[in-house]
Amino acid sequence: MSENRKPLLGFVGKLPSGTALGNSGKTHCPLCMGLFKAPRLLPCLHTVCTTCLEQLEPYSVVDIRGGDSDTSSEGSIFQELKPPSLQPQIGILCPVCDTQVDLPMGGVKALTIDHLAMNDVMLESLRGEGQGLVCDLCSDREVEKRCQTCRANLCHFCCQAHRRQKKTTYHTVVDLKDLKGYSRIGKPILCPVHPAEELRLFCELCDRPVCRDCVVGEHREHPYDFASNVIHKHGDSVRELLRGTQPHVEALEEALAQITEMNSALQKRVEAVAADVRTFSEGYVKAIEEHRDRLLKQLEDIRVQKENSLQLQKAQLEQLLADMRTGVEFTEHLLTSGSDLEILITKGVVVERLTKLNKVEYSAHPGVNDKIRFSPQQRAGRCRGYEVYGTINTKEVDPAKCVLQGEDLHRAREKQTASFTLLCKDAAGESMGRGGDSVHVAVVPKDKKDRFVLHSQVSGVIGGDETGNLRPFPVVI
Repeated sequence: MSENRKPLLGFVGKLPSGTALGNSGKTHCPLCMGLFKAPRLLPCLHTVCTTCLEQLEPYSVVDIRGGDSDTSSEGSIFQELKPPSLQPQIGILCPVCDTQVDLPMGGVKALTIDHLAMNDVMLESLRGEGQGLVCDLCSDREVEKRCQTCRANLCHFCCQAHRRQKKTTYHTVVDLKDLKGYSRIGKPILCPVHPAEELRLFCELCDRPVCRDCVVGEHREHPYDFASNVIHKHGDSVRELLRGTQPHVEALEEALAQITEMNSALQKRVEAVAADVRTFSEGYVKAIEEHRDRLLKQLEDIRVQKENSLQLQKAQLEQLLADMRTGVEFTEHLLTSGSDLEILITKGVVVERLTKLNKVEYSAHPGVNDKIRFSPQQRAGRCRGYEVYGTINTKEVDPAKCVLQGEDLHRAREKQTASFTLLCKDAAGESMGRGGDSVHVAVVPKDKKDRFVLHSQVSGVIGGDETGNLRPFPVVI
């Protein structure tokens, strides 16, 4: 079954994240974190205590298998359909790698016993002066001795009884402390079907170890041999698989190393780019702030200049108004209150003054306007090495001062497209020097007797170049 399939029913306890097995994974259960007790080997090659596996909540997946159908030609053409048989498959998830494990019919206890882990647990216990080991015979007292012949751990009482028995009198019994240098001190592996018999044979047909009673019973006609005789053949097949797997381990380790290296390089690159972004942003912000200060300074200068012009014009108009009022009031008083002789005597002075005042030219409108505009999209050059945008403009297009230019202006024909260039100027006749103004152009012949008339008007946006001229645009006349 697929390892990625998730349980349909129930939940499974998993190994807490961050739990490191390390070397203790050979002797300690990943769930209870204690020394293995009756360890079972899962198909994913992780080992867990039998009790811990039994505490995991199993899940079931319904396995639908179709019923047998009658294919006989003698039956009715309308065959009776048998309902499919539902066979639930019980499973658990490995608490280490989350691999789906389908339990055999016997449940958890039918899984393979990890005898290698049991040997490691015994060695681990011996390093701790035998703490945690109990006698193999009485299963009650702590172990003190070990019979090398029987490969059994014995307490003090059972050891004395072991030596008194005639059958085991000459067995080699050693202290546990003398076994600390051993690499293997495992117990005899007994047959699960015949617990009194040790597994010494191997059934080639069933591909599993068997005992003497097995070969005279269930495996009677199966080819078998001693385990010591077939270990080379089967060991070589396992080694061959191992040789095919080891390159994958090396390749995966190399891939992980490259990923780690790439992740480190990625972090360094991100930090370097982030530093560049911060440096650029800080410089750009300073450039924008400096450009902002320049614009505000320019705006303040424009305000002062316009206010000074208005104040000067105001002072001139106030003085002219005072002169006018003086002349008007004096003349009115003279004409209403003066005698004929007085009028004639002062006539020359009054006429000269009023004539002079009437000849004074002045503007009835403010000499400046409030046309100040900020163009955020217009380029403003470079500041601190950065391109900045935004200009303050005070000029305004004066249609009376604008001029159309272009060769088509003199050879345009009716219903034909002609191109002109509009030179935009302000009231003083100076080039705008900027763009952004919306214009509406109407082309009208100077001589109304010409044989072509205007059929359309054109709208455009000033900003074709730095002079503020509208690029050549087509006009149908």
